[in-house]
Amino acid sequence: MDDRNTMQDLLTTEKNACDLYLHGSIESGTQNVNQAFTRALQDSLTMQGDIYKKMSDKGWYTTQQAPQQQMQQIKQKFSCSQQQ
Repeated sequence: MDDRNTMQDLLTTEKNACDLYLHGSIESGTQNVNQAFTRALQDSLTMQGDIYKKMSDKGWYTTQQAPQQQMQQIKQKFSCSQQQ
């Protein structure tokens, strides 16, 4: 397995961990458990961001900028639905 595939696997693992920690935080029954899941989520989000940055720096993870008009339309759509 090459470095790019390894990094992609790490990124996917971190994204899955974030999902689990988020649900654990939402569903936790006590404040202590909630805080533990919330800390774990924050750590995992930080690690996911670090992995993404390294992949992006190497050109292994590229994104496209959304057109400004499309962003405005979506923003308007959701701001109108919240006012109703």
